[in-house]
Amino acid sequence: MKTIKVVIERADKNYSAYLDGIDGIVTTGKTVDEIKSNMYEAIDALVEECTELGCNVPEELQGDFELVFQMDVKSLLDFYTGIFSKAGLERITGINQKQLWHYSSGNRKPRPEQALKLESALHKLGKELLSINL
Repeated sequence: MKTIKVVIERADKNYSAYLDGIDGIVTTGKTVDEIKSNMYEAIDALVEECTELGCNVPEELQGDFELVFQMDVKSLLDFYTGIFSKAGLERITGINQKQLWHYSSGNRKPRPEQALKLESALHKLGKELLSINL
């Protein structure tokens, strides 16, 4: 099964997403779930339109594929502003608040190691939360 990366970025008043390496499919939404749903709809619409008009469906979209959603650090921190405080993120990531502030404002892009540290900490938190029953 092929993997296609969907890049999610902060837009003016919402988020936009596009398929990495495949032209012509862009969508927007206010939430990640909305972006995901809209992206699948946009792909279905493109395939249907290509089929109707007799044009070629991009090779990547032929057969089985899986979408993997990726968000840059600035967009992620912006998206979860009301949920994660910089102090809370510092506790779970080990990245100091001042550095997190620079990343969220867009003044600095994190080094790949820092981005991975943030991603790993959030994935660990997600696994911990999934293991809890109330």
